[in-house]
Amino acid sequence: MNDTPGYVKNLKKESVVQSVINCLTDAMRNKELKPGDRIPPEPELAASMGVARSSVREAIKILSYLGVLESKRSEGTFVCSGFQESMIDPMIYGIILNQDSFDNLMELREMVETGIMRLASQKYDEEDGHALEAMLEQMKEIVHSGDNEVDRFFAVDNEFHDLISQMGKNPLADKISRVVRTLTHAVRYETVSTMITSGRGDELVAAHSKLLEILRGHEGEDVEEIVRGTYFGDIIHGEEK
Repeated sequence: MNDTPGYVKNLKKESVVQSVINCLTDAMRNKELKPGDRIPPEPELAASMGVARSSVREAIKILSYLGVLESKRSEGTFVCSGFQESMIDPMIYGIILNQDSFDNLMELREMVETGIMRLASQKYDEEDGHALEAMLEQMKEIVHSGDNEVDRFFAVDNEFHDLISQMGKNPLADKISRVVRTLTHAVRYETVSTMITSGRGDELVAAHSKLLEILRGHEGEDVEEIVRGTYFGDIIHGEEK
């Protein structure tokens, strides 16, 4: 009797490791392998697919790095249950290495942050609102101190946006938002630095205040324009007047 799973088939010779990966991921998409399932041992997979164990081992390493599989000592290798943060990492590296991705990244930033604002506004509660208000007060204090404390303001700015992201109560959306914020760290820091040191700190505070008003439902439906206004495009594009 042949107990080999149906998704395991003899593979063509080209790009053997990729073929093993495709075989396993196809099985996951088709629900032949479900979250928490243990995949067959390396020798069994290799024999059934007609490939070397080294190819199976490499495919499993790649899928483990991507957060799709996880190996448990003395138990075997299993399909991961739920979203793993490492699944996002290859996208981060791809964007970092793509020299032409800045404009695309800024478009993605606007799309993600607009969506996060809509989600957070639907699940808004006053406890979060009070926390955001406290952060706004910190921003005002930093600006009015006149000490050009860019790092301090930037830290509060990040806390402000992280809380909004968490308010949506969607871990996947929150992770994607944090990834986008990580990728835009340099341009965001440069914007804050230029605004603070050029005496435009009050504009930064006002922009964040408008975001809070959106969450409270006081700014109508023009979320995109208000979110875009927080980017201060004249700074980003080096066209400050």
